Amino acid sequence: MKKSILILFLGFTLFSFSQTTEIPDPLFEQALIDLGIDSTPIDGSVPTANISSLTSLNVNNKNISDLTGIEDFTALTILFCHTNQLTSLDVTNNTALTNLNCYGNELTSIDVTNNTALTNLSCFGNELTSIDVTNNTALTVLSADENQLTSLDVTNNTALVTLFCFGSQLTSLDLANNTALTNLECSENQLTSLDVSNNTALTYLFCFGNQITSLDVSNNTALTYLFCFGNQLASLGVSNNTALTNLKCHENQLITLDVRNGNNTNVVDFTAFDNPDLSCILVDDASYSTSNWTDIDDASTFVNDEAECDALSVGDNAFELEVSVYPNPTDDYLFMEGNKNPIFISIYNLLGEKVLSAKKTNKIDVKELSNGVYIIRISDGVSQTDKKFIKN
Repeated sequence: MKKSILILFLGFTLFSFSQTTEIPDPLFEQALIDLGIDSTPIDGSVPTANISSLTSLNVNNKNISDLTGIEDFTALTILFCHTNQLTSLDVTNNTALTNLNCYGNELTSIDVTNNTALTNLSCFGNELTSIDVTNNTALTVLSADENQLTSLDVTNNTALVTLFCFGSQLTSLDLANNTALTNLECSENQLTSLDVSNNTALTYLFCFGNQITSLDVSNNTALTYLFCFGNQLASLGVSNNTALTNLKCHENQLITLDVRNGNNTNVVDFTAFDNPDLSCILVDDASYSTSNWTDIDDASTFVNDEAECDALSVGDNAFELEVSVYPNPTDDYLFMEGNKNPIFISIYNLLGEKVLSAKKTNKIDVKELSNGVYIIRISDGVSQTDKKFIKN
């Protein structure tokens, strides 16, 4: 009897040691050999005992097309398999995973519904048309950009800190529950609206290249980067965004832009060009912005308040008097060209006060004027034109 029990025990022991896991892709097996997990020769399998307790596996950039066998790596918490040629990936048995990095493959789908411990999922640069992360409530980082997603439900992912979903085909994005979000990159989609009013922790907001018609960032007081160019915004105000250092709002349809936040001198990157109807840009200090922020349209002018903007409305009307004024901006002289009759010149500040005048001349010395924006009125006694210019 004892002999029979011993034989039975030895049989179970031999069976357990002889268990293997199929590894049909020789490049995957070679990667395991290189890591010392398997041994030569390549025979299409690996001892299961060698992999069942592994907690981390990195097989990036190995030209692997089939990761069959990964299901027996049941203790894995970290799996890096990016930049391969995977068309499918089964991680339903890898329930301990906290970090899955599978970007840069050819995946058309991936099931992570069993991976409820995931905190970091990077699956960008694939061919995913959808991804279900509703069960992944521990996620703090989701990088799902550069796929073919038409929708993305992150309403259950309340722990999300970073969300990258740019370069897809999203038409809407509900972020009301993602109050921990600090980094949002949803550019180059098909969004027509974006509500970030609940995302008060946001420091980086990149939403360029969409079709957004309005954007309220008044609650996002921690914002340092706002890239919203290439949309259809008609107005934008960042007065509450006192931490802002980078603002790119070019290529919109802006009519009003208010950048008065008491922090303009710390803005190191500002662009507002290709907004043809933007005549005034409200700033902390018009002289400072004129000198330091040059990426604006010729028709746009920095002003300190609405009154100065109203005063500018007299400028650049349809010219009754055919005359050009140059250079603009200028440090000293303004020259008039194009009129054959004697002309009379008056210069006004933005409060409507006359500060300089000249008669029967084609130039005027303005070097004594303070730096800023002025209106020059040119008349030949019959017709006249008003034009704004900047004194440096």
